[in-house]
Amino acid sequence: MKNKTLNTRKIYAVVLAIVLVCSATAGYAYAAGTPNLIYASAGRTPGTAAEVYAQNVNSTVAITTSAVMNYFGYDTLSGGSGSGFIITDDGYILTNYHVVEGAEKITVETYSGDKYTAELIGYDDSNDIAVLKVDAKNLTPVTFGDSDNIAVGEDVVAIGNPLGELHFSLTRGVVSALDRDVSFSGNMHLKLIQTDCAINSGNSGGALFNMYGEVIGITNAKASGSGFSAPVDNIAFAIPVNTVVGVVEQIMTKGEISTPYIGISVMPVSDELQAYGIPMGAEVVSVNEDSPAEKAELQEKDIIVAANGEDVTDSDDLVKIIRSCDAGDKVELKIYRQGEIIEATVTVGETVKSALPENDEKPEK
Repeated sequence: MKNKTLNTRKIYAVVLAIVLVCSATAGYAYAAGTPNLIYASAGRTPGTAAEVYAQNVNSTVAITTSAVMNYFGYDTLSGGSGSGFIITDDGYILTNYHVVEGAEKITVETYSGDKYTAELIGYDDSNDIAVLKVDAKNLTPVTFGDSDNIAVGEDVVAIGNPLGELHFSLTRGVVSALDRDVSFSGNMHLKLIQTDCAINSGNSGGALFNMYGEVIGITNAKASGSGFSAPVDNIAFAIPVNTVVGVVEQIMTKGEISTPYIGISVMPVSDELQAYGIPMGAEVVSVNEDSPAEKAELQEKDIIVAANGEDVTDSDDLVKIIRSCDAGDKVELKIYRQGEIIEATVTVGETVKSALPENDEKPEK
């Protein structure tokens, strides 16, 4: 079992007792044109937890996986379980990548009891998401909400498959925090919604709903005590849908993922440097060779303090601005360098990588 371990605060990813082995699923199908995902509209009214459950339970699925592992020369069948939710009426399903990683067979069960063998269409391990496809029609897809428009204290509910046995369970809580910075083993780094909904082994890949019945997160992690540490209760995490829905659409339509890119690594300006009068911003740690940033003559130790007229107070601000751009866009930067503010214009490029299980990398553009 490959556990994805979070940072030194003893937070651990929910791995659902899945045995993860390497395999690939052949035969890929892509949606023609723009995927028919459903997004929230104006004029909706909030409901009760019971109403949200009734609205969405037919859109959620239980996932089981199996794979053959070799132990000391003997083949052993291993399995795991997780959750997911239907995103189109013709059978596309979203879940966590760690739920299906290495699976040789993926089975999806709906609330009605129908079971399907699912195909792994593609995935993005850096965001811990995977898109599955089942051969079915007239399914009930979820509605996507706006995860940028939620606030701490809002009520939320999760529907999933805790322990791999308690199918279609609802848990209720609130949004406990936003933009929680969580680092996993394997160099995965995510900004997550924190919630006090009960999230257990088997819930990973399930949906976190607001009280309008819209998906605003994908449950993927929880806090857990370890060793002699104190027990931890009601600290769980979900991937904000706004950070991944564009990636999901790319997986469905193209089988690859393109990401805006300028070619620098950045970090927040430290408190120590600020104490010496250095402004807040995104400090350039490195500049990639032949990158847009190098062509714009950015340098290590530059402090980017504004981009396209927006203040940049830390590295996250800059990342959000660049991610909102398209390849070819011009970004006007204000840079603090050796006591002076200078300006630079960088042309956004893109990185392109395969989303297929073979994970064939494509070059940066």
